[in-house]
Order: sequence, then structure tokens, then C-alpha cells
Amino acid sequence: MTACTTITSPLGDLLLVGEESVDGLTLTSLSMPGQKNAPPPRPGWRRTTKPLADVIRQLEAYFAGELTSFDIPFTSGGTDFQQRVWRALEEIPYGTTTTYGALCAQLELPRERSQAVGAAIGANPLLLVRPCHRVIGADGTMRGYAGGVERKMHLLTHEGALQPTLI
Repeated sequence: MTACTTITSPLGDLLLVGEESVDGLTLTSLSMPGQKNAPPPRPGWRRTTKPLADVIRQLEAYFAGELTSFDIPFTSGGTDFQQRVWRALEEIPYGTTTTYGALCAQLELPRERSQAVGAAIGANPLLLVRPCHRVIGADGTMRGYAGGVERKMHLLTHEGALQPTLI
């Protein structure tokens, strides 16, 4: 059975989707409104917070500055290449950033594959939990983020990897 709920966050509403089983819940998607490739709620999904309570608790602790890594069971999904890239994302520490080129080097891929790495990052169905927001351009610019560059900047500022800007 697929469970889903929407929670309010500093980034706007977050849609959480998970698969329930006898072993508990496995998170399959964490997305934001307007996000590229975000799954829309589907008929047959059960709207409920109960099986997603631990995910919600961890997200609330993250946004409160009390949690720096998630302990949430989630599905791997994706192609073998995407899974390799996503595992590399999971190794980027809280409060730090890396570049597409550095990820290529870590994955022992030629630098020319950085566009493919970027595409795999863009297909990440688990924003925040799998921290794709921590990947930036080699020149320090905020490159694409499925949830929007403004949200990426908010997350990096929240984590201390980016200094707040005064306007």
C-alpha cells in the first residue's frame, strides 16, 4: 500500500510518499511543488501521516537545526548509473558542497560525463534525504536543482555551507 502526506516546511509544502509493508515504511519519494519530475498524488494512494511519522519527525529536526543526517529507509530505484551517483550524493557531509567534476572524479568517470552525472542528480526522487542540493558548479555557482535554485540556496545557507546574503 502506498502512503502519502503533505507537510509544511521552510521550503514550502513537501510531498512524502512511501510503501508500507509488514517491515514498516520505505520512502519512495520526497518532492516539492513545482519540482521537475515530481510525482503527483495518485488515486489509490492512502493519505495518512501515521506510517510517515518518523520521516516527518526527522525532517522537522533537520529544519530545526537538530539533525544533520537522516536515518530513513528508502528505495534505491533508478538505473545502475543513477544508483552509483546517488550513493555518492549520500556521502557528501552536511554543511559542505562538492562539484559535478569532483563527483565524476570520485566515481572514476571522465570529466566529460559531468552532464550525465548532472542528469542522474536531477532524477533523484528523494530531495533532502539524498542531498543533491550539495552539488554546485565548479565556479561556485548554484546550478540546477529540481526544487529550484532559491530552495537550494536556502538549504545550503541552513546547513552553513553558504553565507546568508543581505539584501
